[in-house]
Amino acid sequence: MKFLRFFVDDNIIKTGYFDGEKVIELADSIENVLNNWENKEYIEDKMVASYSLEDIGFAPVSKPSKIVCIGLNYKDHAEELAMELPEEPKIFLKPPSSVIACEDDIFFPAMSNEMDYEAELAIVISKTAKDVSISDAPEYIGGYTIMNDVTARDLQRKDEQWTRAKSFDTFAPIGPFIETEMDPNNQNISLTLNGEIKQNSNTKNMVFSPNKLVEFISNIMTLNPGDIIATGTPSGVGQMKKGDIVEIAIESIGVLRNRVI
Repeated sequence: MKFLRFFVDDNIIKTGYFDGEKVIELADSIENVLNNWENKEYIEDKMVASYSLEDIGFAPVSKPSKIVCIGLNYKDHAEELAMELPEEPKIFLKPPSSVIACEDDIFFPAMSNEMDYEAELAIVISKTAKDVSISDAPEYIGGYTIMNDVTARDLQRKDEQWTRAKSFDTFAPIGPFIETEMDPNNQNISLTLNGEIKQNSNTKNMVFSPNKLVEFISNIMTLNPGDIIATGTPSGVGQMKKGDIVEIAIESIGVLRNRVI
């Protein structure tokens, strides 16, 4: 199922799911919904109202306490950079303040002259995870969404570490849906810039699977409900300019669309 957070005329953020034709509002938090969606009676009991997709605005799919990102997790991206595959996941953080929703604008920061897109499959954590094994990891994954790991590449080179380059407001677009029923290890992932394909790969090219990432990260830090794990980007990373429209598609989830201003 495709779950989301959204708003209508009152601008109050609501939880719901998209049935392919309309958005059904559910009277509960996104975290509770992700932990109970397989219970048909629960879903039916929580139904409040329905809306056309055209009448809603997307909100970020969750409210993460942190966004954990993975570097160099696609074989084709490592080949593109002529780098060896990592022996263990390379992790870094983006702050919650960088999160925006599908259709929100990405702001080009004044202190940068080189801002890149990075298309990524993202894991949404649905319950507190600490020291989780790889076999138990699926119990803590509420579903999957899309993220653009926007990066000020010139600042990344200048700083020789990644915090400033990855942390500007609007640098973590996520959405539009959380898909609960999909194989994360075999999904076509692509990015278009102004309609031109720039990235085109499949998640089967990931070095470390989502389950492995949950195990690895949860043995370092506690993952909270709503936290995001961005699983890395494939080859084809490049620059965005002011006025560009960037769209990331993952076949079972949908399309994350944002404009650069």
